Amino acid sequence: MLINIPANIITGFLGSGKTTAIRHLLAHKPTGERWAVLVNEFGETGIDGALLAADATDPEDVFIREVPGGCMCCAAGVPMRVALNQLLARARPHRLLIEPTGLGHPQQLLRTLTGENFASVLDMRAVITLLDARKLHDSRYTEHRIFRQQLAVADLLVANKADLYSDEDRPRLHAFLEADTELNTKPVRMVEQGRLDPVWLDDASQQGSTRPASVVRRQGDAAAPDAGEAVLPASGVQRTHNQGEGFVSAGWRFAADRIFDYDQLAALLANAPAERIKGVVHTDRGTITINRDGETLHRAPAHHQGESRLEWIARDEQALEGIDERLQGCLLNSVREPR
Repeated sequence: MLINIPANIITGFLGSGKTTAIRHLLAHKPTGERWAVLVNEFGETGIDGALLAADATDPEDVFIREVPGGCMCCAAGVPMRVALNQLLARARPHRLLIEPTGLGHPQQLLRTLTGENFASVLDMRAVITLLDARKLHDSRYTEHRIFRQQLAVADLLVANKADLYSDEDRPRLHAFLEADTELNTKPVRMVEQGRLDPVWLDDASQQGSTRPASVVRRQGDAAAPDAGEAVLPASGVQRTHNQGEGFVSAGWRFAADRIFDYDQLAALLANAPAERIKGVVHTDRGTITINRDGETLHRAPAHHQGESRLEWIARDEQALEGIDERLQGCLLNSVREPR
């Protein structure tokens, strides 16, 4: 019988670095422990599961399950409950990490996880909310209701990507938190590249703070796509679409033998209008992960044998016009040799 499994929610708005942070935690989990990760994505094409599985350092002890297609708690949370029950039964984990979509409803998720269905199964530990202080000048983020919910449920606020902050970003962060009577009591840490300390998962409230003193008021196997996922059509390409919370997304799945021209794809990803792009793709220079937040594009080598996947998130449909044709134009005529 599964009881009192330590569980954490790792949340944050689009581009805050949730998946990178979870990858870091998985790389530093205790040897011999089985960890499970439940990933929810805004788009209908699952990306984060492939990204997490691509570089799992201990794949036999990391179990991953995706719930694509928007907030996992919507429609009474049935998809999430089914996926979570299946994941727990398969993994029987020592710890569960939950990554909601950056546009999900964390308060509703927390109510579900602490409700009667999971009250004896899960031991909810720290809720960690990542944020990017470079976005705090933009009211589209600071006034977005999901962003505010993510901050409200946090036991620990983590200002990620601190190595990229300008001289104005840090004081803006402190001023933003100080102005809110609920946020100015929460502990805050600054990190680079999602480097969360695993200790914070269990003891977030005791980890101190990076605030100025004047601000502080008081102290198995990595899963492939689910078996039920649609088989790719004969063309080897499938496109999906979703929208909500003021954003739209398009996702693409490409058969594993479709190879992209690295330079053409990089140019497209760097210059196309988008709030967020992520994926794992096969190119003529090897398989890479793709992560673009705003104008910043990151690419890294990946160990991934499955199909290529991309997700594009934008604020309106116009930004997605012509992307299908441009992606097709980046594909090489040849296909990868079978391994």
